Amino acid sequence: MATNSRQLKDLLEIMVGFSTVSEARAFLQDLCTPKELESLSDRWRVAQLIDKGMSYRDIAEKTSVSTATITRVGRSLKYGEKGYHWALAQKKSSNSR
Repeated sequence: MATNSRQLKDLLEIMVGFSTVSEARAFLQDLCTPKELESLSDRWRVAQLIDKGMSYRDIAEKTSVSTATITRVGRSLKYGEKGYHWALAQKKSSNSR
């Protein structure tokens, strides 16, 4: 967790309390800069493409995301806390409904 894990825990508890996408979007737009939101969105897109088996080179060409970011996401998918895996499973589950 981050340096101040109490503040991060508070933030996460607020985030899991949103009941709509609109609430979460409004909060993130207030919390983050447009560039930060773009970076988060880029990482999520990269995670989905890696999960589909796309090569890092093809992802870079398709998304214009830096290879450093793609590699970082790939490393998190392989060695991270499994948050991407949980989110990807949630996304697949919601798409199959």
